[in-house]
Order: sequence, then structure tokens, then C-alpha cells
Amino acid sequence: MTSNQLTFCRSRFTIEAMYVGQVSGTVVATIKHAAFNGRKLLIVDRLGEDGTPTGSYDICVDTVQAGMGDKVLVLDEGNGARQVLNMKVAPIRAVIVGIV
Repeated sequence: MTSNQLTFCRSRFTIEAMYVGQVSGTVVATIKHAAFNGRKLLIVDRLGEDGTPTGSYDICVDTVQAGMGDKVLVLDEGNGARQVLNMKVAPIRAVIVGIV
């Protein structure tokens, strides 16, 4: 694959690394990866530019004590999420980094 083809592929599927969402629920798991032990997991609905739900959601690690209904800023990129949590290896992709 040439660099031009790679650039074309990436531009067709634009994914935003950060977005504003709204907390719609919590996740409870009796069996989970050790990286999630002691961490609060929340369901966050993505919001569009006009502030309405887009229909997609993520399960996010909460780092700011967000609650139900809060509008939050989500970092949805694995390497950045692990850096926020100060973890070198973990199956974590999305982290709540702020309350809007």
C-alpha cells in the first residue's frame, strides 16, 4: 500500500478522537479485565453538533466523577486513554476527561 492509498483510506473514515456526550447509564461487571478493577464504567451517548444524541454510545472509564445526565468530554482513542490513566498496557479505549 502506498502512502497515497493510506491517506485516502484514512480520510474516508474520519473518526473524532474527542467528543461531547451525555452519561446515560452505568456498567456493572462481575468478571472483567484487571485494568478495570476499581474503576467506574459509564455508558455515554454521543451528541451531535446540535446537542442531540446521534444514536451511538461508548462504554467509558470515568476519571472525573461524572453522574447520570452529565454532559462530558470523552477521549476516544486507546493510546491517549491509557496515558490519561497512566497505564502502558490495558484494553481501554474511551475515557471521560471532563464535565461540560
